[in-house]
Amino acid sequence: MEYRHLGQSGLMVSEIAYGNWITHGDQVEEQAAAMCVRAALDEGITTFDTADAYAGGRAEEVLGRALHGVRRESLEIFTKVYWPTGDKPNDRGLSRKHITESLHASLRRLQTDYVDLYQAHRYDHETPVEETMRAFDDLVRAGKVLYVGVSEWRAEEIAAALRVADELGLDRIVSNQPQYNMLWRVIEPEVVPLCEKEGIGQLVFSPIAQGVLTGKYEPGAPPPADSRATAPAGSGFIERWLRDDTLAAVQRLRPLAADAGLSLAQLAVAWTLQNQNVSAALVGATRPEQVRENVKATGVRLDAGLMSRIDEALGDAVIRDPSRTSSPPSRP
Repeated sequence: MEYRHLGQSGLMVSEIAYGNWITHGDQVEEQAAAMCVRAALDEGITTFDTADAYAGGRAEEVLGRALHGVRRESLEIFTKVYWPTGDKPNDRGLSRKHITESLHASLRRLQTDYVDLYQAHRYDHETPVEETMRAFDDLVRAGKVLYVGVSEWRAEEIAAALRVADELGLDRIVSNQPQYNMLWRVIEPEVVPLCEKEGIGQLVFSPIAQGVLTGKYEPGAPPPADSRATAPAGSGFIERWLRDDTLAAVQRLRPLAADAGLSLAQLAVAWTLQNQNVSAALVGATRPEQVRENVKATGVRLDAGLMSRIDEALGDAVIRDPSRTSSPPSRP
């Protein structure tokens, strides 16, 4: 495993990180989840990402139990806040109340005294960004949060938070967690240049486009019975990519992956890591062997010629401007 700085912070993260959205507490049984976490640890993954809203809090609980007994200082545990965690008006958003209460609940579920990174899961248009950034800063000063990040924020939203932090002397954002892969590249025009300038690293999720970039979905054929496309918890997030023209484009990547000595999944994960603004690619798994396959993308360097051939193979299937299509759902 290779490791990178999270943005320009001093925190090192494994460039392949383990994320448990959809899987833990929902798609797989706890024993299988624990086996995946153990495989991740065995392969050198030290960075684990979750969120308070995943599976109604169960994902954090499963991860906390799976990591119990592992030396805490050897791990980087990340979680998030924003989406509803209850049915009351203050059980959502980025108010001081919800941020503080959600963190304490996350710490209990994760069985830890602090999280290495606390992320705003979306931008809250109903709460002043000053309130949000002060609440995060208070938690950093209390030692319950070490670093602060965001997820799926637009460039102007990130810029606003940075401006407030600088003006008020608050802790700055060090990371953004966007959807990013060969097919979905909307962060490249605006988010990446801003983040490069400001020292913010990307923790990218869905590097294999919900499994589509593994090549297991073929044009004109029904999805495999045990795939995310047929699972109630995941089917809504993959539907956008199941168009025949997109699936045909993915199949054109097969000889390129073979020439590079990689599986399609490894090629997809390695592709995201060629972007120097990417600190880590988040991978999920329902089986330990999926973890072991994905980690083989660490340290892989794709030459410029291969990167160009990938672009040629995918052609119009690549989305850089979300206005030309409906945005694929990321996290509900």
